[in-house]
Amino acid sequence: MTPSPYSDQQIKLQLRAEIAVLAARLIAQDGADYDLAKRKAAHQVLQDDVVPANLLPDNIEIEAEVRKYQALFLGDSQPARLLQLRELAAQVMQQLEQFRPYLTGAVLNGTAGAHDDIHLQLFADSAKDVIMFLLDRDVPLDIGEAPHFKGGRHDPVETVSFHWKKQQVHAELYEMNDLRGALKPRADGTPHRADLAAVRALIAADLPPA
Repeated sequence: MTPSPYSDQQIKLQLRAEIAVLAARLIAQDGADYDLAKRKAAHQVLQDDVVPANLLPDNIEIEAEVRKYQALFLGDSQPARLLQLRELAAQVMQQLEQFRPYLTGAVLNGTAGAHDDIHLQLFADSAKDVIMFLLDRDVPLDIGEAPHFKGGRHDPVETVSFHWKKQQVHAELYEMNDLRGALKPRADGTPHRADLAAVRALIAADLPPA
């Protein structure tokens, strides 16, 4: 049996770190999706189409590298862009307040940049209620679907995408029962999602002193 070229633990850790750094650069520079950036970075680092799962960094590892990259190279622009996105997100969430809106993704975790959109999760008795609410206000919509945040054992959920003041917004539409267990934190202790009050608190913390 031919030994794996990645069998040494120290090599594994080094390669995993290199993949995380390169994936973070792809995300920060090009707005690449985490999974796509991870796979592309792994292929570039390993020069191999078959990548052992234990060499792939998780999203929390990559997110940490995104923060480092932004601090080094985008410190003069990224914070202002993040504040703008959070303010727009709060405005949209206020308009959709009856559907229990929660902010997720890069705008919440603080890594959003020039290429990022606003991602929301809405909770209603029916996805149709949200769709009709927006259509009644003449909001042009693109309707799609996304994986359920609770995992593959649940059916995908409908999504609506639209523009708010020229900014793209994507909202996943969940049933009210999905709120149970939805507020558990991530493995690193940070929240997966934030309600309107929490987003406003983030904005207040981001604002420069008067």
